[in-house]
Amino acid sequence: MTRPPVIGLLYPGYAAEDDFPALENALGGAIWLPLVHTSMGRDEHTVEALLDTGSAPRLAQGADAIAAHSPDAVMWACTSGSFVYGQDGAAAQAAAISERVGVPASSTSIAFVEAARALGLANVAVAASYPEELAGHFSSFLGAGGIDVVSFGASGILSAVDAGRLGPEAVLEMTLAVDVPEAEAVFVPDTALHTLTCIDTLEKALGKPVLTANQVTVWEGLRLAGRPRPLPGLGALFR
Repeated sequence: MTRPPVIGLLYPGYAAEDDFPALENALGGAIWLPLVHTSMGRDEHTVEALLDTGSAPRLAQGADAIAAHSPDAVMWACTSGSFVYGQDGAAAQAAAISERVGVPASSTSIAFVEAARALGLANVAVAASYPEELAGHFSSFLGAGGIDVVSFGASGILSAVDAGRLGPEAVLEMTLAVDVPEAEAVFVPDTALHTLTCIDTLEKALGKPVLTANQVTVWEGLRLAGRPRPLPGLGALFR
């Protein structure tokens, strides 16, 4: 019997990491998502703090720990801790993890760009939990990947822990606030937000695809592992 695909997750700190085992359970073991908490200095949505969060020594330590789970692919499950490094820096993060573990690796920021390409998206709205300055770096990252941000909102949440306290109603409010007719989809770029149980609800309310950080992280991991598959409850990206 073929084992399910194993997507190793490197997740900084503690906020919405329970999204992933909840998805595992909901899918009845169709995928495995072992998770290692990478170390953090300060839990702050600032460029300085996130450059430290995504630093090479912290990711190397996490990569060594996740290797024990024999993953088929590894994801640096942090959007802000990858996009603050820019396209080249994010690619270097992924390459270093891949070399250390010996399997393909990527990050949530890269996953957003790859998912947009898979769906043929050129114009999107961004509903960011971050302060405006940090959220601007995500828009720049998307722009470098050929994706135009036509509407943008920043909720000003100062930490991952605070973002993790938001419920699905707050996430829905964030997405509705940025939606405009020109946007082909809405992006919600924070792995600290609980989103894996409400994507279908969000898409129904907006009438268009919604890509969330935790969703694209799982999708990209499966893509890299060569095991992409339709999965229920995870929106247009998985259909």
